[in-house]
Amino acid sequence: MPCLEELMTTTSHRYTSDFARRYFSQGEAAGEARGQARGEAMAVLAILDTRGIDVPDAVRDEIAGCTDLDQLGVWIRQAVTAETVQDLDAPARG
Repeated sequence: MPCLEELMTTTSHRYTSDFARRYFSQGEAAGEARGQARGEAMAVLAILDTRGIDVPDAVRDEIAGCTDLDQLGVWIRQAVTAETVQDLDAPARG
């Protein structure tokens, strides 16, 4: 039994079928996109926080839950110069 355990911890499994590789790759890409969106949402909120801008919970939730990378990019650029949260295009105004 220890030999099998050692083999399982030292061998990396590669999907060999086209079906498995395709769906594994799609899942990996989706995970990366979610991670990127989460990072950009955190950047928007960090910029607003650093600038001392009050962010109501409804707006914070909308930004944190956004998966549209284009919209998040717009909010990042707007957050840099915003005076209030109302200067951001279209998030909930709380």
